[in-house]
Amino acid sequence: MSILRISILASLILVVPLRAGAQGRDRDLLTSPSTEQKILAAIKSPDLSVVHLWAPWCSNCQAELKSGGWLKMAKDNPQVKFYFVSVWNDGGDGKSMLSKFQIADQPNVTVLADPGPRRGEAKIKQFAGMPLSWIPTTWVYKGGDLHYALNYGEVRFPVLQQFLEDSKSEWSHKGEPKLPE
Repeated sequence: MSILRISILASLILVVPLRAGAQGRDRDLLTSPSTEQKILAAIKSPDLSVVHLWAPWCSNCQAELKSGGWLKMAKDNPQVKFYFVSVWNDGGDGKSMLSKFQIADQPNVTVLADPGPRRGEAKIKQFAGMPLSWIPTTWVYKGGDLHYALNYGEVRFPVLQQFLEDSKSEWSHKGEPKLPE
């Protein structure tokens, strides 16, 4: 057998199993829900949900962690579900950094990662139907409704606590007369 035929045969023997593995991975991607789908399902809960978009390399995100504010928020609000979604981090979830600050270990905290890249045109610019242009970004939801959006930088934890308290109240403007135009 010629060297050419042997090399073609060897290539086929190697490529077929690799492609079968890739098809399995492709099937997994189609059947397992994305991070965004998980968040969209979670925020429909009647309970309060806080979605925090962050990255372990971000100095503003690190400052929030170092202050201890997130740990205190999770401990002081056990009925609130906190979702830490690492974005622009090439698929890394940052769980090891959150664990250093005891955040990942809290029962009401879920750690997720967007698989997208950190840089370039392919970097996500929207998440869960909301624009994403800066991290950290923090959103407060109740029953599928966005109550508060903190989109540009470090959160002030007393303000976030007030937003959670306000979101627990049952106020509404339904039935109030509209202002004349």
